[in-house]
Amino acid sequence: MKARYLEVTYSRGKALAAYLYLPRVTDVRAARTEHGGNGLRVDYDASGKPIGLELTAPSDVTRADVNAVLARIGEPELAPEEWTPLGAR
Repeated sequence: MKARYLEVTYSRGKALAAYLYLPRVTDVRAARTEHGGNGLRVDYDASGKPIGLELTAPSDVTRADVNAVLARIGEPELAPEEWTPLGAR
């Protein structure tokens, strides 16, 4: 996968979970997960490269929260349009 994207799971119009897929080789699996703070978890592959962010409580997580974690792991911040599936907050 060359581009990152945000996948959101909804139930009755409410976001239940979300996952931000980071660019990675197809079929790479998470080998380790780290707490990212405020409803965020960071998945890493076996070599230690970040492969995605899980938003365990999407209604409580802001774009600023996600951008802080992305900065910490060396990824560019989310553009507003990437956050659109969860609403502008």
